[in-house]
Amino acid sequence: MKNNTLLVVIGLVLLAAVSRIICATAGAYNFAPVVAIGLVSGMLIKDAKTAILVALLGQFVADVYFQLFPTAINWGFYGISQFFVYAGIIAAAFIGRAMNKVSAVTVIGGTFAASVAFFLVSNFGYFAQGYNGYTLSGLAKSYIDAIPFFKASLLADFTGSAVLFGAYFLVKSVLPANALKTA
Repeated sequence: MKNNTLLVVIGLVLLAAVSRIICATAGAYNFAPVVAIGLVSGMLIKDAKTAILVALLGQFVADVYFQLFPTAINWGFYGISQFFVYAGIIAAAFIGRAMNKVSAVTVIGGTFAASVAFFLVSNFGYFAQGYNGYTLSGLAKSYIDAIPFFKASLLADFTGSAVLFGAYFLVKSVLPANALKTA
């Protein structure tokens, strides 16, 4: 991996972790661009394993923080539903990998698809945890209860995608042509 790409990777991981921590402690739950980071890493990092690792690592670092400092917010590691959250982030990275070019249409469509995929997968995890029972009405309640959080997630994902893809174009215009590609 080239040095510039490594810096981008480290920056994305830190951005995901720090944004989750700041937003959660400020009471802006789900307003973190974690899905957008999955989308961007999937699109821009050529190695699939690295792209997925970047998407997951920011989430994991914040989860460790919440586990170690429960006074900030008592999330940390929270059971089986957490695996579904990670699966939703992986889905976002795969959607990013499927995007063949960066344009307004692909970024908007990809962001919306990744947000919806994350919503469906992560909230199925909430249902799988059994909080609303294991019935069809429990499944429906799991998704209905999550709609207010989905609004914040959509806003964070679209904001994050705009900022991250915009920053990518800005950096790309300043650096040499192949500076942001992986080896």
